[in-house]
Amino acid sequence: MIERLNIIETRYHELEKELTNPEVLSDYSKMKTLSKEKSSLEDAFQKYQEYKTVMEEIESLKELIHDPEMGEMATMELEENQTRKSEIESALEILLIPKDENDGKDIIMEIRGAAGGDEANIFAGDLYRMYTRYAEKQGWKTEVLNADEGTAGGFSQIEFSIKGDNVYSKLKFESGSHRVQRVPETESQGRIQTSTATVAVMPEAEDIDFELDMNEIRVDITRSSGCGGQGVNTTDSAVRLTHLPTGIIVYSQTERSQIKNKEIAMKIMKTRLYDMKLREKELALGEERRNKIGTGDRAEKIRTYNYPQNRVTDHRIGFSVMNLDKVVDGDLDAIIEALITEDQRRKLENEA
Repeated sequence: MIERLNIIETRYHELEKELTNPEVLSDYSKMKTLSKEKSSLEDAFQKYQEYKTVMEEIESLKELIHDPEMGEMATMELEENQTRKSEIESALEILLIPKDENDGKDIIMEIRGAAGGDEANIFAGDLYRMYTRYAEKQGWKTEVLNADEGTAGGFSQIEFSIKGDNVYSKLKFESGSHRVQRVPETESQGRIQTSTATVAVMPEAEDIDFELDMNEIRVDITRSSGCGGQGVNTTDSAVRLTHLPTGIIVYSQTERSQIKNKEIAMKIMKTRLYDMKLREKELALGEERRNKIGTGDRAEKIRTYNYPQNRVTDHRIGFSVMNLDKVVDGDLDAIIEALITEDQRRKLENEA
């Protein structure tokens, strides 16, 4: 562990020096890349400095414990520092777990109503509100990129971005099929219905991650449809992009400007293709994918929201909370922390 920490410390100091170099400061792309790397090492570097300070203190106190006047106090302080040393070592073990290269990224989230007709679309709308409320509590910013509203409310599909600090690290386990059990507003007999909505969480692709070949993209301009306010249907402003090699189709109509819609569609297309590339890489690794919490596939049932029991259960880790009303209002901290903790436990076992 110490050897790895020394490597991190050396690299951190190298990055500090490089980031003061005028040539780097004048190159925005390089400065951004190096700053990102330095930020990724920050926590481990700072915790290692704390560890070294405690170790120095322990060595000093060992020399004082036999002193007639200072021995008793030194013994007490030594015990405290030994405890602190163990706590720091545990924290360092977690900090040294290989990081997901996308943890610091913003995301594009897609939510679709699935099985259950109108109720599934309404539930998709509830999930959208849940995630936007959670994002608001985290100080993150959200922006709708594309939306198809359901006829009875909610959304048949909605895509939106979430930007902030380490968004992907917190929300990457949300991909999958979410199931709701409740009496729908449209149900006259008072019967509980089960409906589903799917969530896909994709790290937003940056230019350095993925370069799109425009020769592989077909661009179609169409007239906007659906809800969108006055004038949304008066111009041919909607943009549909088709990636010819994969058949992936992206549609954007939220803006009245064709140029703006094309920019949004390009962003979504890049992110979808980058996400597909990441999944292919995971499949090639095999064992790493099996050790993950869930596959991240839309078809995988990951969570149930049971309204009669006011219960939310995450099936991947067998974790339940009895405050569904607060969860759907954006209080996701307990669930997300449980998922992160379990992910860290599995990674530590794999490292051992």
